[in-house]
Amino acid sequence: MNRLSYFFLVFILAATSALGAPGAHGPDGEHLDGPAGHVDSSAGARIETYTELFELVGRLQGQELSILIDRYDTNQPVLNGKLEVELNGIKAQAKFHADQGDYAVDDAALLAALAKPGKHALMFTLTAGEDSDLLEATLEVSAKASAAREDHAPWASASTWIALAMLAALAVLLRRRNVRNNLNRKTS
Repeated sequence: MNRLSYFFLVFILAATSALGAPGAHGPDGEHLDGPAGHVDSSAGARIETYTELFELVGRLQGQELSILIDRYDTNQPVLNGKLEVELNGIKAQAKFHADQGDYAVDDAALLAALAKPGKHALMFTLTAGEDSDLLEATLEVSAKASAAREDHAPWASASTWIALAMLAALAVLLRRRNVRNNLNRKTS
């Protein structure tokens, strides 16, 4: 086995072991080293509500409040509606994302208010075609979830830096190999 193959094998082993290392996070932000069936509340505060016309499910994650809306009686998604979210006098328009089928609120003032631990009474005003409705719900943000939202930096994990360093080393080795092969061809 030549040096390049050996290095690539070591890289793959190191990268895959880092994925399940203690403190690693799954796709929804849950800790992979937690007990089975454990749901980590830091994955994002959730909100659910419904009326006779609509049902709404939302999640505070990353730098947005992501919201899915369906018609209550048919479970048909409500697409391209107009949604306004209000919290203690702060109003924000949600943007519809056609690729995800969700509505997203990224208003800095609203997100700053929602990031604080506690119960937040939200009012959603929805207009979809000929129908409009008011939906009320309370989003509960725990102190743990609030701290996790503020402190979580995906590029700060050690496994990410190790993988990037190994990729850089691999690139250097491949470059040296190409240069050496080109020199051998020129001298031949």
